[in-house]
Amino acid sequence: MLLKEVFLALPTLMRSKLSSRVQLESLLGGHFSWPRTDRGTAGPEAILTGIRQLDEAFGGIWRGALTEITGPVSSGRTSLLLSVLTSLTRKQEVCALVDANDMFDPESAAAAGVELERLLWVRCDGNPQQQRPTGRPHKSSAKARGMERLEQAFKAADFILQSKGFGMVVLDLAALPPELVHRVPLTSWFRFRRVVENTETALLVLEQEPHAKTCASLVLQLQPGQSKWDSSVPSVSPESPRPSHTFLLRGLGSEVNVLRWRGSHDQCRFNSHPRLCFEIHREWSGQPAQAAGRRMYVEEPFLSSAESAAVASRGFLEA
Repeated sequence: MLLKEVFLALPTLMRSKLSSRVQLESLLGGHFSWPRTDRGTAGPEAILTGIRQLDEAFGGIWRGALTEITGPVSSGRTSLLLSVLTSLTRKQEVCALVDANDMFDPESAAAAGVELERLLWVRCDGNPQQQRPTGRPHKSSAKARGMERLEQAFKAADFILQSKGFGMVVLDLAALPPELVHRVPLTSWFRFRRVVENTETALLVLEQEPHAKTCASLVLQLQPGQSKWDSSVPSVSPESPRPSHTFLLRGLGSEVNVLRWRGSHDQCRFNSHPRLCFEIHREWSGQPAQAAGRRMYVEEPFLSSAESAAVASRGFLEA
């Protein structure tokens, strides 16, 4: 399911002189099928996100290109990611998730429909066993750990992209401070763009703010939208009536702003309305569980996207 041995072996593999494809094939040992990924001169192909508004506007996430999904906490980044992963893994495609800050929750992903046996999860938590000698105290150990995770994430993503064979590679930097990600040189983003060009692989980067600049073919900025509440909450038991002040959270809204679109205007159905709105529904299928000092999961965290008209008008920023 989740190949823990890959996490431990990646640093050693990246130092090897063997090709990335050969190393990963040997390590995964037949867990995944490796399709041909060279596209030659073929045009870009899109991956459906599962969200109607985005798929109608852009056709989905482009293969052979770098896409940035940005936004603050609770803006819908993770739900959008899970929707795309669900769409791909259900089509028997293999995906890779490079998790820079170890924030991915497999149980929530499985509940959303992601087939975990087709997902390679690389957890970047630095190497606490390696202590750098120094003659002066660290001014910011948290910042140093963040830089280590960032460096490890970029090396792992580059290694996986070089191996090819993945329908999508996700680089999740959303939990890292933007000031750290901003220090990544533009040459690293250009390298990623060159690696994925003319391949069947889509590179999806999650961040709080966009950083790839002209290297990204599509940049979407998500913002929290309106929440949907329901007052018809069932009672816990017949003897315990529902309090009058109780409401159930039924949906979380998100707004999507188009910051960059390198396709032609004829390809986009929302040329005059590049801001889209959609709702992400979260439902409880049973009684809420007690937290009791542990992580609490929402059952069926991603059900559907509600229809919503495109609102406002904002010009495109072309490369």
